[in-house]
Amino acid sequence: MKFLWWICFLLVLYPISLPGPSRAEDLTSPSLSEASPAPSLSGETIPTPGATGPLDPSAAVEPSTSSHPTEAPISSEQDDGTSQDSVESEPLEPAPSEPSAETIPDPIEPVNRAFFNFNDKLYFWVLKPVATGYKAVIPEDGRLGVRNFFSNLTTPVRLINCLFQANFKSAGNETLRFVINTTYGLGGFLDTAKKEFKIEKREADFGQTLGIWGMAPVFYLDLPILGPLSLRDGLGFAVDAALNPQTYLAIVSVGAGYANTGGWILDKINEASLTLGEYESLKKAALDPYIAVREAYYQYRQNKIKK
Repeated sequence: MKFLWWICFLLVLYPISLPGPSRAEDLTSPSLSEASPAPSLSGETIPTPGATGPLDPSAAVEPSTSSHPTEAPISSEQDDGTSQDSVESEPLEPAPSEPSAETIPDPIEPVNRAFFNFNDKLYFWVLKPVATGYKAVIPEDGRLGVRNFFSNLTTPVRLINCLFQANFKSAGNETLRFVINTTYGLGGFLDTAKKEFKIEKREADFGQTLGIWGMAPVFYLDLPILGPLSLRDGLGFAVDAALNPQTYLAIVSVGAGYANTGGWILDKINEASLTLGEYESLKKAALDPYIAVREAYYQYRQNKIKK
């Protein structure tokens, strides 16, 4: 029995008496936290959580996707409860359109365009060549004198329309201008009232008067020879002709009628000689000369009414 006890005692002491590993071996031997990377089933190296040193970015684990062919990958849009389809299906409100620029109605545009083309040919084939020759013969001071003369003749039209517009100061100025220019201005060839007395001319016609009274232009007209007009300004043109004393002289005397017609033609040629190149520049810069002339005329008339 003692012999068995000694054998058990020796078996217990034997492992204790064996030499343990040195400290150097402890330092060089791998531990559990420094275990070698384990290969994955796909052959890629998957780093263990306790591995030392920086991880290789190329070895980053990609998000797993379902291998089932009918399952779609979960996107980030589905994570927050929305999907691209739901966003695209929302109706978009149309942006508010910018207000269109104010313009004049033009219900008979095809007819107006035909007359515009007629006036265009009349200008380039007749009026411009005559005005160019007239300009070459008459110096600018003489042509400005002719303009002043015809402007002085139409003083009664401006004076009466100033009264219609209740613009009594301008009516008084027109009266003074007529007296001064007719006497000291050599029958109106010189604008002495403006040059010496600083009395400015007030442009006024019955079409402008109707606009100040609140009448709309109604619609646009482009008449042969007369050119751009509105229905309102066409009515005003007829009334102004009735207010002009030259009209009554033409009715009373045939000679005065010829003189009146000749004076009107001279006035148009003289005015064209002073404005050569303006129409050409407008036409060259415009994509559609007809619309450019129509809108320029409309804005010009609106500005005259607002003044």
